[in-house]
Amino acid sequence: MNYTEPPILTVKGIRLAFGTNQLFSNVEFAINRGDKISLVGRNGSGKSTLLKVISGVQEADDGEIFVQPHTKISYMPQEPDFSKYKTLRDVVLSGLPKSEDNLDYKADILIRELAIREGQSPQESSGGERKKAALAKALIGEPDILLLDEPTNHLDMPTIEKLENVIRDFKGAVVVISHDRMFLNHVSEKMFWLDRGILRQNNRGFEFFEDWQEQVINQEIIEQKYLNKKLEEETEWLHKGVTARRKRNMGRLRRLQQLRQERKEQLKRVGSINLEVENADLRSKMVIEAKHIFKEYGERTIVKDFSIRVIKGNKIGIVGPNGAGKTTLIKLLTKRLVPDSGFVRIGKNLEEAYFDQNRDTLDPKKTLWQTLCDKGDHIFVHGHYRHVVAYLKDFLFKPDQAKMPVSALSGGEKNRLMLAVALAKQSNFLVLDEPTNDLDMDTLDLLQEVLSDYEGTVLIVSHDRDFLDRVVTSIIYMSGDGTATEYAGSYSDLLAKQKNVLPKIADKKKVQTSKIPESSRTVIKNAKLSYYQQRLLEVLPQEIEQLVKELETVKEALNDADLYVEQPEEFNRLTLRYTEITQDIENKENQWFEIQELKEQLT
Repeated sequence: MNYTEPPILTVKGIRLAFGTNQLFSNVEFAINRGDKISLVGRNGSGKSTLLKVISGVQEADDGEIFVQPHTKISYMPQEPDFSKYKTLRDVVLSGLPKSEDNLDYKADILIRELAIREGQSPQESSGGERKKAALAKALIGEPDILLLDEPTNHLDMPTIEKLENVIRDFKGAVVVISHDRMFLNHVSEKMFWLDRGILRQNNRGFEFFEDWQEQVINQEIIEQKYLNKKLEEETEWLHKGVTARRKRNMGRLRRLQQLRQERKEQLKRVGSINLEVENADLRSKMVIEAKHIFKEYGERTIVKDFSIRVIKGNKIGIVGPNGAGKTTLIKLLTKRLVPDSGFVRIGKNLEEAYFDQNRDTLDPKKTLWQTLCDKGDHIFVHGHYRHVVAYLKDFLFKPDQAKMPVSALSGGEKNRLMLAVALAKQSNFLVLDEPTNDLDMDTLDLLQEVLSDYEGTVLIVSHDRDFLDRVVTSIIYMSGDGTATEYAGSYSDLLAKQKNVLPKIADKKKVQTSKIPESSRTVIKNAKLSYYQQRLLEVLPQEIEQLVKELETVKEALNDADLYVEQPEEFNRLTLRYTEITQDIENKENQWFEIQELKEQLT
């Protein structure tokens, strides 16, 4: 007889409202030992509140929560209060149960593993250090259920990768809220999607979320349309552009690959020729030229001997550990800081829009409307006048939020508003310092779409690996010892190069490019696509074009309002065909993209 262990936590029919706002209702689920669950949904959908209810920090208005006896639950809020602690070590130790307060060695292990500056005061620590201490506090008691609210915010990439390993090896259950797609892809095995008060569940990892979400949305649109239900404003707000943004656009992918190849060629030219005698074509498109810049603070070198030429249209990501000097490098390249030696030149007619990770530029007393438009009701954006409410809707704000004060917004909504302000400015040069913090995935999709279509130049500091993969043409990697090196391609390309081409870093020695043996160069030089792959590269776009035409025909047939009533079988057949074609298009686009990437690697 097979014995199935009962859930360690069961939720039945919980409901919670704030005044007239019903946050969620009739929520039911179970958590089993070892579950790795991602909890996703838009900002303001109630994800954080649901975690608080599960942890016991907040009570639901109705429903039941049953926890198996002796089950320990640990909850890490998004913005923990550390005001009563003197040091970060005290923060970590506060997570120990009273019965284990003599087991300080557990704190030592976590402090060493996460590289926490234990003697620092929480009030004087960076967001990343505070986040690491909060994680250690949540882990130290060895809970059965670990609840994590945005654990990757403010963490650098090496620490995020450590956290991924911690969660994968964790024996208990984990429920995590995060906007970091790559992080969720690596750690989650189940999904909870909180959507307009309803909790949907799927027993697959986050990598399948976009397909699942699209199926749910398409089905909902069809049901509402053909059952003669009026599409609610709230539903329209949710669906606005989601499907279109989620679709992989081959044109954009091809353009991004082309831009990456152009940047690779630019780097070759700049690397082989003195910057002073660069050809006229590149010089006329020059946005930033930096040569042999140094910057030190006290005895610490932040940037040493760094040279770069940024050309119009480049989209450059800057990555590295916290404290490596990424923001300092941006300030040097935009002449907000003066280097100790070397020089920086800025191109002519540069119109810059700057997004700072600090939200000090927002006036909490102003409404969203006033923040964008002090007078009147229209805003001038990219050569056109837009009604301020219509522009706010582009950034996923509901119309009734336009007259709300900024102080009423969540952290993610404030970042969304700051993006709206920055992107409304007339510019040909965008500087984005940590734009992805606190943003939900739909806003990240929106930002990706805007940056993909942006014809100017972009500098981005971000720890979101998936976002960088989708947007940048090259990556500047700062190791923390003052060195900064640019690599053409995505963040994933950088990782592959570091693993396969660069020697391992030891004792903080400077990274040097390893020489490729002659035999390896010969293999790479002689490698090429197979006939079959080359043929697919030519015919797949034609096949996709035919599928798109068929999709339009199916959609046109489904637009017949009488079809559902008069021919239900045909309606069901066309609905199924719509889903099949959509999936087929995506599969063929992915196949084409993979072969195209392989071709570029071989050349």
